[in-house]
Amino acid sequence: MNPYYKDYADFLAEHFSGKVQKISIDAGGTCPNRDGTFGTGGCAYCNNQAFSPMFDKRVLPVADQLARGKAFFSHKYPYMRYLAYFQSYTATHGSHAHILEMFRQALEDPEVLGLIIGTRPDCIPDSLLDSIASLGTASHKKIFIELGAETSHDSILERINRCCTWATTEDAVRRIAARGIPVGLHLILGLPGEDEAMIMTTIDRLNALPVATVKFHQLQILHGTPMAQNPPADILQFTPESYAALCARIIRRLRPDIAIERFVAQAPANLLISPRWGLKNYQFTNLLQNHLKNQNLEK
Repeated sequence: MNPYYKDYADFLAEHFSGKVQKISIDAGGTCPNRDGTFGTGGCAYCNNQAFSPMFDKRVLPVADQLARGKAFFSHKYPYMRYLAYFQSYTATHGSHAHILEMFRQALEDPEVLGLIIGTRPDCIPDSLLDSIASLGTASHKKIFIELGAETSHDSILERINRCCTWATTEDAVRRIAARGIPVGLHLILGLPGEDEAMIMTTIDRLNALPVATVKFHQLQILHGTPMAQNPPADILQFTPESYAALCARIIRRLRPDIAIERFVAQAPANLLISPRWGLKNYQFTNLLQNHLKNQNLEK
């Protein structure tokens, strides 16, 4: 148990016993901000390969992807069970029949305890939500939904070509939570034009929602993105130390029952332009823990 904040291990322990590991699943979808449904070109910061490093154009059947993931993790943990993490692009965008079939196939695996569905707030209509909730009920397995919110400030969302508003995020969170599905938000810290006061306003707005988990990460400038082609001049320039100090202030502000899954992302080195901190995720976590210890910020 983390002494300073509720972490993701605490959250998982509320739902499962024993070791549980995510296996990323690619359902072969795309993004409505790329295919013209909402926009084109994608979000200014986004290169899908940064968070799906095994991504390629061939999409294996769900059972094969699960088998590949289990083979990797079983060497480390002999008694592991799994959550199928539909992570790539927007997992609820496209044919609802196809989407639900992919989810159903994952839930049929006896070692899979549930699903984590990553999507956008504007791609989770009530009809699909009801079907997803029914899958969880019928299978007696857990469903979690994670939404990419990024920030609560519409002016910033417009600037990064997000094609989504904070009001849409608020609505989606409430509709998901009303169906008994734990919901998480992803936030990017230090987007163009965003200062610390704006970040803290986003934390306050998040606190007012029925959110169970949150993922933070620093803004990364990646090759192959609009932001790399036209780098913004007005972004916060974090060092590991200044970013850890910001994260400590966020912990003090965040509602204590919300589990923090992560504070940093680590894009593949061949994609990352900046910031190149040279730290592994666990090394940053240790830096943050030392900062919290020195500040005596136990929960």
